[in-house]
Amino acid sequence: MPDRDTPVHDTQVRDARVDDRPHVSPSKPGLRRSRWALNTISVGVILAICSYGEKVLTVILISILLSFILAPVVEGFMRLHLPRGIAAAIAVFLVLAVMAGLVYYSYNQASTFWSDLPKYTQEIREQIARFRRQAASFEVLGQESQNVVTYRPAPNWADILARGFGSVTDFFLAISFIPFLVYFMLTWQHHVRSATVMLFPMENRHNAYVTIGMISAMLRSFLVGNLLIGLFMGIVSTAVFGILHLPFFYFVGFISGFVSLIPYLGVLLALAPPLFVGVGHIHSAEFITILVTVFALHLISLNLLYPKFLGPRLQLNPLAVTVALLIWASLWGGIGLLLAIPMTAAMKIIFDHIESLKPYGRWLGE
Repeated sequence: MPDRDTPVHDTQVRDARVDDRPHVSPSKPGLRRSRWALNTISVGVILAICSYGEKVLTVILISILLSFILAPVVEGFMRLHLPRGIAAAIAVFLVLAVMAGLVYYSYNQASTFWSDLPKYTQEIREQIARFRRQAASFEVLGQESQNVVTYRPAPNWADILARGFGSVTDFFLAISFIPFLVYFMLTWQHHVRSATVMLFPMENRHNAYVTIGMISAMLRSFLVGNLLIGLFMGIVSTAVFGILHLPFFYFVGFISGFVSLIPYLGVLLALAPPLFVGVGHIHSAEFITILVTVFALHLISLNLLYPKFLGPRLQLNPLAVTVALLIWASLWGGIGLLLAIPMTAAMKIIFDHIESLKPYGRWLGE
């Protein structure tokens, strides 16, 4: 009997050990499906928040970008033994003064341009009349071939680009908060950063601190790089337009250079100011020169300057940038085009420092 019981006992022990092993494989598909479902719900909730809170979020994001621009200025004033509050107030006041000067200068130039507009109004009317005659000829051909005329309203690009600003009252009410937000972000910078890190568990605080530092460095380099590229394109455009003797070339050149920084639509928007003021003053050769200049500067900035100044910091592939521009432009309109790239780059940095989100960071990366 003992000889028979021993193997039975060993077999039962082995069976019990086999039964005690964790069964992981059957539950993996369920975990993956639940994870994908949670990720999908999270993305939907985030997009809904961004859609309904566009005014508040855009004001906050613009204030954050301005605070990153002014942070070195505040540090410079603090080296002169000024308190942080006074240094931040001086920096915000300088920005407001510069913006007021630009608005005043732009208003004067616009007034001068408006007073000179009758000099070549006739040329503009002739161009419009010529375009209408061509459109009428196409309409007649369509009626003869099909006897049916279909009218499709053209998209109002001004409304699309101005989406997110609302009415004039809402716009001025929203931007009135920006100076105060920038001031408090500059004065409470260290407190906000340390308090944000303290929101995370102890084992994740170092990772959160590094992530916030990388986002700060990325935003600062993004803003400085765009400023340098815009200045380069504005100076070159002003020089070329001056050689062509365009009216207000010193004003139109910088507008065209900085507007060209807008992704995708920038190259078309950059052509509008020089071509508009050039009506009645330029011929076909000057027209081609303006086209070549704007397109060449856009290609140089896109293929040479952007990878040089911003490539190491952003590390986004073109597909991710295109999808981000499409999503944020549909949510926030024109302001979404301006904020899409820095927001997507910040999301990539966050994804790269969270283990479960690293695959998404690799998808966004180069």
